Amino acid sequence: MADLSALEIPEDGKLAANIAHFGRALRKAGLRVGPDRVISAIRAIEAAGFTERTDFYWALHASFVGRPEDRAVFAQVFRLFWRDPRYLEHMMSLLLPSVRGVSEERIADAAARRAAESLTDGMAPDLQANAGTKEEETEIEIDATATASTDERLRTLDFEQMTTDETRRAKRAIATFSLPVKPLRARRTRVAYAGKFPDWRRTLRDAMRRGGAFQKLALRDRLTRPPDLVVLCDISGSMSNYSRMVLHLLHSISNRQGQGWGRVHAFTFGTRLTNISRHLRKRDVDSALAAAGAEAQDWQGGTRIGECLHVFNRDWSRRVMGQGAVVILVSDGLERGDPKLLAREMERLHLTARHFIWLNPLLRWDGFAPRAQGILAMLPHVDAVRTSHSLASLEALAMAISTPSDPGERTRLVAMVGQ
Repeated sequence: MADLSALEIPEDGKLAANIAHFGRALRKAGLRVGPDRVISAIRAIEAAGFTERTDFYWALHASFVGRPEDRAVFAQVFRLFWRDPRYLEHMMSLLLPSVRGVSEERIADAAARRAAESLTDGMAPDLQANAGTKEEETEIEIDATATASTDERLRTLDFEQMTTDETRRAKRAIATFSLPVKPLRARRTRVAYAGKFPDWRRTLRDAMRRGGAFQKLALRDRLTRPPDLVVLCDISGSMSNYSRMVLHLLHSISNRQGQGWGRVHAFTFGTRLTNISRHLRKRDVDSALAAAGAEAQDWQGGTRIGECLHVFNRDWSRRVMGQGAVVILVSDGLERGDPKLLAREMERLHLTARHFIWLNPLLRWDGFAPRAQGILAMLPHVDAVRTSHSLASLEALAMAISTPSDPGERTRLVAMVGQ
């Protein structure tokens, strides 16, 4: 909590209404705040009092903050809403385009930007309009031919660093993505005029109809079938935002015809394994993910990758991977359990899958090295390793599926382990 001046208590204040408005600002900034949280906050202030600024801050913090990653956003919104009006003007300036000389542009972090957007919604355009009336005679022309467009920046922006508006735009873009895949050749055959296999039975039947004279050789060809897709998403605290974006992509694939996939199965795991496949078949993505979140009680909890993969291999592998499915594992590999168990279950899963792809958002860091025990246990048992931290990385996932021989970052990581 920042060191700020003491609060001034008005004689006729509307504290409950202000706390409710503060809760709406937190919700707009991305926190999970509902009427129950607001009521709890009002009751907490009634119990803690309004005389000590520290007690007031932490009482609201305990009522509204439910995730560790929400602390920074809460601190920024609290400072903007309750403490420092000048800081509000500063945060509004971060949202407005400005032209500076040699001074260096300060880039707001994700928490500050979300806080500013939640409290300045609709205020920035007014400021721009007022500024334009004062300086109508001054025109500034900016050559932006060499600058990156907003869409290009959004493609490479980390999901964890996106504001609420950028997250909404990213979800709309993900809804248009596709993962084309080539059909598989089945063992069964069908009648074909340009087939590759002779059909002796049909040839003999045709000959018997003509008194035993062979006119032409009947042919057959193999049937094709779409492959199945199995996705295992790590929903622990460090992976929740990235897995949520992958689930948006999976929902789009599950509800769109003509994608070339057979059955699509989705599982989440943190401290336990949860099958959410039926929830993703709902047409509305928000209700689908809400139902999936209610089903997965361990969302943003701990990580037990080895134990969850053991449950999948024991209870679900034969059901969903009997015909050789493509498997996508979304996890950072930071295992807290036994690495030997994880290596054994990864090997079993790799032998069952037709193609095994590991999406690890930690690869977004330039200095990433496979040093964790969990990563070292998983790396030898995957066909390809790719990152999944941005829209561009999810677009590149289509290349990994359509080109099974492309290992992604796996070759480089294995070489680093050998050094």
